[in-house]
Amino acid sequence: MIQFLIEKQLILRMTGSAMLSFLLVLLLAPRFIRFLLRKKVGDRPDFNHAALNGITRHKSATPTMGGILIALAILLGTLMFAYLRNFYIRMAVFCLIWLGTLGAADDWIKLRAGAKGGGRDGLRMWEKILFQIGLAVMLAIFIYSHGRASDYVDFAGRTINAVRHFYLPFKADPIAMAPLAFILITVVTMVGSSNAVNLTDGMDGLAGGCMLIVAGVFLVLAWVAGNETWANFFHLPFVPQAAELAIVCAAVIGSCLGFLWYNCNPAQVFMGDTGSLPLGGLIGYVAVVARQEPMLLIAGGVFVMEALSVLLQISYYKATKGKRIFRCAPIHHHFHLGGWSESKVVVRFWLLSVIFAALALATLKLR
Repeated sequence: MIQFLIEKQLILRMTGSAMLSFLLVLLLAPRFIRFLLRKKVGDRPDFNHAALNGITRHKSATPTMGGILIALAILLGTLMFAYLRNFYIRMAVFCLIWLGTLGAADDWIKLRAGAKGGGRDGLRMWEKILFQIGLAVMLAIFIYSHGRASDYVDFAGRTINAVRHFYLPFKADPIAMAPLAFILITVVTMVGSSNAVNLTDGMDGLAGGCMLIVAGVFLVLAWVAGNETWANFFHLPFVPQAAELAIVCAAVIGSCLGFLWYNCNPAQVFMGDTGSLPLGGLIGYVAVVARQEPMLLIAGGVFVMEALSVLLQISYYKATKGKRIFRCAPIHHHFHLGGWSESKVVVRFWLLSVIFAALALATLKLR
């Protein structure tokens, strides 16, 4: 009876989660921004901002660590409207707190180094990745252990288990995989998405706008994956209790919308790693639970572009001993240096994100 009521009220609870998260950020942001300004928690004039060959306006006075508001709003929206006995919700809260703390530590070290005029420029890359991998491995083990007993009869009449199979877009038949493969895929998905969103966070409103679009796609996917009838109709894996993660996705959408109110050009606050790392990690986590990791590559096409541009730039630079493919990476800076205004880059990347989201949802009926 409780489960029936939970499912029936899902739309209402998703709406409540999104609205609460939105209002929390919208109402708390002015006072929080003033607090950050008083404490001089400002963004340093680094290469991604003021030093971009003089094209980007000076942003060193704009406060960062606004991701604290995003993480807080997602947390409260989830705690208020999600069913907290749900295993996947508890793991989502754990993921949010872990990556939010990691991002806050990185931002704080950067700010202290900037204030002192030297020192470490945040956590080292291997340190961040180590903590991200540790989280992903733990979650993979818990998810696999929780889901391995949840067999179901799929659209073709086969008795299968979602966590023991890998699912590709445009292909209805799943691919069997070993537990180690599940852990590896979880690590690549969560670490990759977390860092890809972090790389995208380089212009006013860019990461937040793209993230709320991707979160909308995974709200739908989590909802469908948690309903056996719909999952079989769309030839998707059925994951019991996964629909509750739609509440988390709704909270992400609401918090990103509220944050864009103050982060749109010209930004009054930046999210920093405190916001970008948990946002990317949470979406990666939802993709793993819903068994739709490859779908993240389609829906999050803008994030993939940003991450690949950095990898290609670094690899080509090292291989050719100084030559570059792009004017600057991540790729949004390449277009900016090519003459596009910052607002034009951001809006066009938002449009690309909508197109990628539409393509991802279209694959649901092309299996």
